[in-house]
Formats: sequence, C-alpha cells, structure tokens
Amino acid sequence: MTDETPSGGAVMPAASGAMPDGPEEPPRTIDSDAIDGASGVPHAHLGRRNDKVLLAAVASYAVLLSFLMIARGISVTPELVVVAFGLAALLLGRGKLFVRDWIPFLALFFAYELMRGYADKFGLPIHVTDVISIERVIGLGSLPTVWLQGLFHSGPVWTQANPVYDNLATISVVFYFLHFPLPLAAGFLLWIHQRRHYYDFVAALIVLSMAAFVTYLLLPVAPPWWAEKFNYASGILHLRDTGFQGLAHTFGFGNYFYSYSLYSISSNDVAAFPSLHAAYPFLAFLFARRAFPRAGWLMLGYTACVWFSIVYLGEHWVFDIVGGVAYAVAAYVAVLHGPRWARRFIGQVADEEIEAVVEAEDEGEVGALRRLGRHVRWELVIQGLVVASVGALFAYGMNTMGWLGGSQSALYLVPWLALLGGLWRGAAGLVSR
Repeated sequence: MTDETPSGGAVMPAASGAMPDGPEEPPRTIDSDAIDGASGVPHAHLGRRNDKVLLAAVASYAVLLSFLMIARGISVTPELVVVAFGLAALLLGRGKLFVRDWIPFLALFFAYELMRGYADKFGLPIHVTDVISIERVIGLGSLPTVWLQGLFHSGPVWTQANPVYDNLATISVVFYFLHFPLPLAAGFLLWIHQRRHYYDFVAALIVLSMAAFVTYLLLPVAPPWWAEKFNYASGILHLRDTGFQGLAHTFGFGNYFYSYSLYSISSNDVAAFPSLHAAYPFLAFLFARRAFPRAGWLMLGYTACVWFSIVYLGEHWVFDIVGGVAYAVAAYVAVLHGPRWARRFIGQVADEEIEAVVEAEDEGEVGALRRLGRHVRWELVIQGLVVASVGALFAYGMNTMGWLGGSQSALYLVPWLALLGGLWRGAAGLVSR
C-alpha cells in the first residue's frame, strides 16, 4: 500500500533488497499530479503512448530488416534476427540482460531444429493416405492444395528450361521466410516492456516445440509435395522453388549467400503435422493479443497469410494447420494455467528483482539496472562455455562421423542437453548475484 504524505505526495515503499540492519533510506515522494488518475501508476499515460510508439518501432524494424535481408539474398534465419535485436538491446543499455534472456532461448530453438531430423529415424510408418482422406473431407471431395493452385497458378513449376514466374508464389515465399522472425519481434517487444510475458512466451514456445518433436517421433506425416513425389496424390505442385526464383528475378541476385543449409544437417521431410509454420505465429498472436489487446490483432492477419502461403506452396496440408493451432493453444493454456511449481520456476528464471528495476527504468528511473548490483561471474561463464563446447563437439561427431552409434542412437540427445545446459549456465553468469 502507498501512504499519503501531508503535502499530498505519494511515498514509495522501501526497496525489497535493503538490509534490515542498515540505515533507513528516507522515503521518496512523487507529486500526485504526475500520477495517472485511472491507474495510479506514475506517468502511466506516457507508458501507454510509448507502448504504441515502441510497438510501431519494433514492427517497422523487423519488417525493414527482413526486407533488406530478402532483397539482398540473405535467408531470414532466427539467429540472424536475434543478433539484429541484440544490437538494438545494446543501444537501450540492456546488452548483458539480452544475452542472459535470449541466448539460451536461441540455443534451444537451434538445437531443436537440428534434433528434429532424429524423428524420422524412429522407424514408424509414414502417414500419408489417411491424411489425404482427411484433406478430401476438408476440401469437400478435392484437395485444398490442388484447388488453391488451380485457382491462382497456371502452368508448371519453375525450371531452368522453362522459367515460369508466379507473383503469388513469390509473396508466399516471403511469408514462408518470416514465419519465425516476426514472432521473434513480438517476443522482443514483450522483453523490452513486459519481461514476465516474454518468459511465458518462451516457455510456451518450448512446450510447443517439444510436443511437436514427440509427435514427429510417433506420428510422421508426409507433406503434400512428398505425397506427389511418391505418387500418393496427383496435381500437387511444389511451388517453393518457383517463389525463390521469383525473388531472385525481382531483386536481381543469383542465389542466397546465406541459406537454411545449416538447418538441413538433420532435416526431416516427414514432419508436417503439426505445422510449426502455422503454430509459431499463432502462439505469438495469442501473447501479443494478451499484452496489447488492440494492436495484437495485426498478428492474426499476418498469421492467416502464413497459413495461406504454406498450403499454396504445397508445404503443408490444411490438417497440419489445424494441428498447429491446436498445439499452440494447448501450449498457451499449459503455461498460463499450469501447475504452481511450473509458474514458480518461470518466476525464478525471470527474476523478480531484475523485473522490478526494468519496470523502474521504463518509468524513467535512468540507470536502475546498472545500480542493481549484479556483475559477471566469470567462473559460471567459463564453465558454461566449456560444457556447451563439449556438447557441440559430440553432437557434430555423432551426426557426421558416427560416434557412439551416430545420430540414430538415443545418446544423440545427450550432447544437445549438454549444449543447452552449458549455454544457459554461461548466460546466467553474465547477470548474477
């Protein structure tokens, strides 16, 4: 509770980190005229206005960055986007905190991308005919992919001998590129202004990704282009390369000088259900809608464009999108309404003390984060880097040289756990008590 002073100002409570036996700090007063009447929060009206400015700035930054990367022939991969946001965090004076909060998240996503190829080596039958039957029910007798492509595309796919360009496929490839970077932008906005929402978002992404990974292990599902390639369906075109060539033709570059080739080290062609291309943006929409009730709806429009694109390109079935949405909703509910111990763990990782000083800086208390008293614990940083390096070495050796049974062995997950644990420990050492 806030007590009133005789002069009409509000007394701010003493900092929770003060020593009980130390000298008592005199209370700070704030002019009651500076307190917003609706919320009781200092300068709350400025905070609401700055939310809108910050939302527009981050969205514009993400769109401009993505456009420049695509125009220059650079694939918009998550780690490059995070590096770009890291530069923005440095300008905001939160460089070390950004590394603490984001590097483990990026490492988890990167490790997941490399591990997902493990799923199709489990030996279970690939589902394709049953999914086609479901698609025909959804499409009232026809395949939605065939119907969409017949409606908007004419002629064959692009080849060197017959360079066919499809503007809609080109636009769809852009959305296909951005299915993860723009949700990252939503995460960055949450991190800047509502760190606890950011940690809930990260936790939900982890739950969603791991649930999808287990599904890929137990229920491998072939995408539309795979069904066409192996004669399970007819009339389906794989328009992704056509869209890529449209981008190259539009911007005048020959090829991508940075691509997703790193992610194909352990690729999985039969991991269509659930579609994470559909799930990631929708999860970002759920959290954006929660944090920014009106502006968050813009994320839903973008998400719908991604859904259209992955069906039109022949990358996913409509059934995969339905599964992706269901998994995203389940992850969202599981994190926000999960068991108390899980909520307590997320709170401990987010660190209420750090959250308090971040909020203080948002309210205009310049330098609050620097005065927190945290410092770099190099022993933790070095330990984490050593463990992560050993994990990365063994993951590479098992995947490329067959160490310990190769990537088909259950031991393949162990070095990735070491990599993640090491990076997390090292990052935590950057901002530590």
